[in-house]
Amino acid sequence: MTGTKAGGKKWMQSMIEIHGSRQAVREHMREVGAKGGKAQVTKGFGSNPELARIAGAKGGRISRRRKKETI
Repeated sequence: MTGTKAGGKKWMQSMIEIHGSRQAVREHMREVGAKGGKAQVTKGFGSNPELARIAGAKGGRISRRRKKETI
């Protein structure tokens, strides 16, 4: 969100102006944080952990192969 202490204070001031109080800002951030990781995506590795395990194993084997020597 911010890179410095001064930026953090400025961010908090603007959030207080938007939400009304420091407690409201904390509640808002709690709600936003609770949403993390709960997205229900029906495609990709999220719906099939076994497929993710197999793909990760393949990638691990490939990355550990020796370089082919050129003739």
